[in-house]
Amino acid sequence: MTAARKQAKKTIPPPKPFTEPEHSPTGPVEVVRSVLKKMESPFAADRKPSRSRDVRTETYVPPTTVVTTTVGELLNGVRPIPEQQQERLGITGAGGSGAKLWIAGDVSLLKKPCVAIVGARKVSREGAARARRLARELAQAGVIVVSGLAKGVDTEALGSAIDAGGKTIAVIGTPITKAYPAENKRLQERIYREHLLISQFAPGKVVFQSNFPERNKLMAAISDATVIVEASDTSGSLHQAAECVRLGRWLFIAKSLAENPSLRWPKDFVQYPNTRILNETSDILDLIRVN
Repeated sequence: MTAARKQAKKTIPPPKPFTEPEHSPTGPVEVVRSVLKKMESPFAADRKPSRSRDVRTETYVPPTTVVTTTVGELLNGVRPIPEQQQERLGITGAGGSGAKLWIAGDVSLLKKPCVAIVGARKVSREGAARARRLARELAQAGVIVVSGLAKGVDTEALGSAIDAGGKTIAVIGTPITKAYPAENKRLQERIYREHLLISQFAPGKVVFQSNFPERNKLMAAISDATVIVEASDTSGSLHQAAECVRLGRWLFIAKSLAENPSLRWPKDFVQYPNTRILNETSDILDLIRVN
């Protein structure tokens, strides 16, 4: 090999850590956030909005095939619940098998490695890019991406996993007969048809704010690990972080959050043995033993 060829030989750089997303703007996060506009649609960063129809005026079509089960029955032989936490989920020695669930789709997805990706509804451009990248890389590794179908991080993660050819599980805070937010109705329909949709709220039940922490509890229980991509000190995602600690599930905190001096909550969770700082997707894959 000539000297010129040796100089021209390129090396493959290592993967970027989850501090700066792919194709993100440079400069302090605070400056970037101050000039960002609210995203007009869940996939505005990746796709141009369609002008052929207005999905907001279309009616959500609920699943026609819905199976009822319980938390205990759903997780039996799949993901154990620590004995001291079973009563909190309604699983009792007197025969209680836990809260009732309404599910539509492929329940066998729960038998595969599952990782929940959660975070802010009003997600920054950087946070959205991190959520998409992580979901894509997990999906490509054969991991089921779990999220809550809320705006922001949830929608970005589920959409990216599907686009990558992966499978998803959506755990919603409304009855399975409703879609919230409304702009996610088409995504919710696709998930129950091709993936798995889960609700712990009976059809016709009124939706309360308390539904969503309960949803986070269930999402933590059905997943091997949870990743928080972007969250403030008052974020609802911290309910899920707390559930991971209680249930002994892995909790990953994006490096960008752990290194943010304005946030207090990451410091509160890193002391627990099942908490890790996320540098690369391989950090998750190594712990949940994905081949």
